[in-house]
Amino acid sequence: MKPTLREALDERGYTTLTPVQNAVLDPELAGRDLLVSAQTGSGKTLAFGLSIAPELLGDVDHFAPAATPLALVIAPTRELALQVKRELAWLFEKAGAVVASCVGGMDMRDERRALARGAHIVAATPGRLRDHIMRGSIDLQQVKAVVLDEADEMLDLGFREELEFILGEVPEERRTLLFSATVPAAINALAKRYQSDAQRVIVKSEEKQHADIDYRAYLVADRDVDNAVINALRYFEAPNAIVFANTRAMVSRLATRLSNRGFRAVALSGELSQTERTHALQAMRDGRAEVCVATDVAARGIDLPKLDLVVHAELPTNHETLLHRSGRTGRAGRKGVSALIVTKKSRKKAERILKGARLTAAWSDAPSAEEVEAQDDVRMFADPAWAEPIAETEEAIVGKMTERFTATQIAAAYLRLRRTLRSAPEELSSSDAKPEPRAPFGPSVWFSISGGRAVGAEPRRLLPMLCKAGGLGKDDIGAIRVRAEQSFVQVLEASAPKLLAAVGDGGELEPGAQLQKLDEAPDLGGDHKPARGAPKRHDSGERPFKRKAREEAKPRVKAERAKASPQEEELRKEAVTSWSRPAPAAKPRDGGKPRDGAKPRDGAKPRDGAKPRFADRARDVGKPLHDRKKRDAGKPGDAGKPRGGKPAWEGGKPRDGEQPARRKSDKARDNKGKPAGPPPPTGKPSSKKNKARAVAATTAKQDASGKKRRKDKP
Repeated sequence: MKPTLREALDERGYTTLTPVQNAVLDPELAGRDLLVSAQTGSGKTLAFGLSIAPELLGDVDHFAPAATPLALVIAPTRELALQVKRELAWLFEKAGAVVASCVGGMDMRDERRALARGAHIVAATPGRLRDHIMRGSIDLQQVKAVVLDEADEMLDLGFREELEFILGEVPEERRTLLFSATVPAAINALAKRYQSDAQRVIVKSEEKQHADIDYRAYLVADRDVDNAVINALRYFEAPNAIVFANTRAMVSRLATRLSNRGFRAVALSGELSQTERTHALQAMRDGRAEVCVATDVAARGIDLPKLDLVVHAELPTNHETLLHRSGRTGRAGRKGVSALIVTKKSRKKAERILKGARLTAAWSDAPSAEEVEAQDDVRMFADPAWAEPIAETEEAIVGKMTERFTATQIAAAYLRLRRTLRSAPEELSSSDAKPEPRAPFGPSVWFSISGGRAVGAEPRRLLPMLCKAGGLGKDDIGAIRVRAEQSFVQVLEASAPKLLAAVGDGGELEPGAQLQKLDEAPDLGGDHKPARGAPKRHDSGERPFKRKAREEAKPRVKAERAKASPQEEELRKEAVTSWSRPAPAAKPRDGGKPRDGAKPRDGAKPRDGAKPRFADRARDVGKPLHDRKKRDAGKPGDAGKPRGGKPAWEGGKPRDGEQPARRKSDKARDNKGKPAGPPPPTGKPSSKKNKARAVAATTAKQDASGKKRRKDKP
């Protein structure tokens, strides 16, 4: 290892290397192409940085002045590319390396200026790097090493074409390293095509996968998902935490709610600009934010040094995404927790994902409010401030407090002040709790209210009206039934006197709404509003009010028929029969035949290239195109019609069905024998004289055409 690199590692506190770093630094693999698969959070960035150092530095310890790039590192996301840039910058800082970035969302002009000044290493995303290559703003002829980080993710995101383009532009004499958490068939195909005798390196942890991560699955009710996220954050009190959601809308909503509850939260999703995303991650690193609500854009490569908690507010789509999400914690020997919020309907999916990832999670209910407060007490008593001696600057105020207040008062005030610093935990319902059956309403009295559906009466309007007018609560009112002209309300027998005293027997709840006590329960059968989804018509097919009108009109119609004469009855029956008789079907027109009464023109011939008649086109419906061409091929009108290309007299061969362009001599021959009229007026008449001339020319033309028609008549 180069002395400059060793010095940089010592300053960062690296005493031992991870398994993947030791594997790629094996002397037997020096200079060879590598296909490395290792679990997330295993130190792959530092591994390929140390691996490509001999190709970049050669026999010296320091880089020459920056010119064209010597190495390319390609990552799937902007955040990962910028993180790679930061890691390689401190690793090669002592060697004098210049590291540049080319990522989407950043100002391309700044990137072009940085590349023009020179760079030894370029960290880029595939799309932006291809843009720079096509614009000619980056020269890849001196590239000695290419690294594809998270190659499987780049293929999943659809960057295959960009990767093939980039790998085709770099020199063939290079070293290519592919790092991927998984190695599917597509990665193998890419390696065989663009790597030379690549050595496969599989690094497995000595312990089980994600051994430093404690997986927990919290069962919650559907309505308590957000509350469970809040309680999980409060229970663990991690310095940094990530809450994962599947959609941008969910990210925005959760971030807003957490901010309203006192959490210093930032959002991270694809709808944000690159500057906003960079600032969000920097706020997490600086400690200005403690919770990051993100989509899967932050599931790969993001490294936050104090990230101890990952909460899956929504389950990932597959076990690989779960591993990448959870891999943001438990890195570099630190312990972490990955908590899955699971509802009753998503439990099967959670079990399937955990089984696919070969993980075991501890299933339990989400932390309750009591458990969160108990954990707060544990943290309070474990605070090292209890063991620290009283400073001189604190003695005066401590003396005043002990003189004025008792120890109990001081302890209570301290506890209250401490709890105000954090958001209060949420009360959660049991995950398997079923809705309790409603207790019997008890003895009751029925009231009628004038007005029903006809005046827009609804239970949601009647309930507050009764509560306001009678001073009742919603528990005092039972069933509310709305009919066409009247509404009925069930009230507790004990609350009925209070209602009557407030409005009086037969009193008015509101203008137009008269209340009246009933001696017995009303008959709620008959007229009722159909349930949602039920057919609106009765079995007869008529609406209720139409059927009622028809029944009422029957006696009147019967009386009128009795008074009618036989002749009037026959006329009525004939009229009913004619209205009920179906209309005759329209006869299809014969293709090409003249309409009734129309006389064909003498000597009329079909024009060249005329479209087929309607009957011919109707027969073509549903037939393949080649059948139609075969049928039309033998028609005399289609012979020798070239379509496109040069005419035969201009050196071009007309194709089948193409019609040559017409020349002036052809037009003159066609017009031979026609009456010569004045040339048509051009442009808009600008004066009365020009207007009169245009009218005269038009009249002459009409007269000439009329004479010809009269001459053609037999």
